[in-house]
Amino acid sequence: MRNTGKLQGKTLFITGASRGIGKAIALKAARDGANIVIAAKTAEPHPKLPGTIYTAAEEIERAGGKALPCIVDVRDEKQVQQAVEAAVAKFGGIDIVINNASAISITPTLETDMKRYDLMQNINTRGTFLVSKTCLPYLLKSDNPHILNLSPPLNMKPHWFSNHTAYTIAKYGMSMCVLGMSEEFRDRGVAVNALWPRTTVNTAAVEMLQGSEGALYARKPEVMADAAYAIICRDAKEYTGNFFIDDEVLLDVGVKDFSKYACHPENMHNLQLDVFLDDEGPFAKL
Repeated sequence: MRNTGKLQGKTLFITGASRGIGKAIALKAARDGANIVIAAKTAEPHPKLPGTIYTAAEEIERAGGKALPCIVDVRDEKQVQQAVEAAVAKFGGIDIVINNASAISITPTLETDMKRYDLMQNINTRGTFLVSKTCLPYLLKSDNPHILNLSPPLNMKPHWFSNHTAYTIAKYGMSMCVLGMSEEFRDRGVAVNALWPRTTVNTAAVEMLQGSEGALYARKPEVMADAAYAIICRDAKEYTGNFFIDDEVLLDVGVKDFSKYACHPENMHNLQLDVFLDDEGPFAKL
C-alpha cells in the first residue's frame, strides 16, 4: 500500500512504539513526513526484546519523519502528562493517538496471579483510557483527529473468556473505550476506532508465547501498519465507532496481493487466525 502524503506534518502519539506493530505504524506515517511521539518504556536495551525508543527514533527520522522519544509507562499519569506536554511544545499539538501498548498473559483463572492481572488491567484498559483522556484536549483542536486502539471487536461468546478471562477483560476494556468515546465525541469530530489482526502478527510478544516457529504461520507487522494508515487518513467525522479487521480495511482500499505480508509466503494460506474472531471472513480467499 503506497503512502499518500496525507499525514505530512501531522503529529502521532504512539504508545509502545519502540518495536513491533507500534514501530511499524510509526515508520509508515514517517514516510509521509509525520511527527512521531514514541511513548514507550524501553530506554535501555532489553536482554530479550529488540529496540529502544532511541533506536526507533533514528529509524523514524531516516524514513522521513520527525521523532520525539519519551520514556513513558502508560500506568504512570505523570509520565503520560509530561510526554503529552513535550509533544505539544515540540510539534504544536497532537492529531492522532495510537493506543498500542498492551500486556498479555493467556492463562486460565487459577494460573493467573494478581500481579499479572493488575499489569494487564493497568496497561491495557487504564493506560488506554489515560492516554486518550490526556490527549483529547489537543485532539479537539486538530482538523482531523483520530484515536485508534489496537483491540478486538467485542465478542461476547463465552469461548473467548473461558480460556483466558483476565486477558479478555483487559483487551475488551480497550474496546469499550472505543464504544464509549466514539459516541461521546462523535459530535465534536474525534474519530475513535479499533483495529485488530485477522491472523497472528509476528511480534516479540508472539515469539515469547510461541517461540520462533510462530513466525511460520504469521503475518508481518506491516499488515497492521498499512491498515492503521488507511484508517487514520480517513475523514474523522465519517468513520468512528468501528471495530476494523486489518485485511478487510486493506481489501477496501484496493490491496489484492497479501503474500507480501506473510512472514513465509509459502504459508500464506495456512496462517494462524488470531483470537476473538469466530470466522475467517475474506481471509480464506486471500
